[in-house]
Amino acid sequence: MPTNRILALALLILGLILIFTAYQSSQSLGEQVTEAVTGGFTDATAWLLFLGAAAAVAGSAMTGVELLLFGKTTKK
Repeated sequence: MPTNRILALALLILGLILIFTAYQSSQSLGEQVTEAVTGGFTDATAWLLFLGAAAAVAGSAMTGVELLLFGKTTKK
């Protein structure tokens, strides 16, 4: 498996894990109280969402660009 594909999959998986962690964090009691008072997430949750989305988009873009440029590569 090429290094670029491994990096793309790692970024995609990392991004999904960060988004899931941010979602779990946003459902906590403290986070919901903060959101009710301030109208937004805490900085930590916002960063998790931002970095998770960025990593997921970068990973999927790298995978998509590779598939578009090089097509399916299957080894037999």
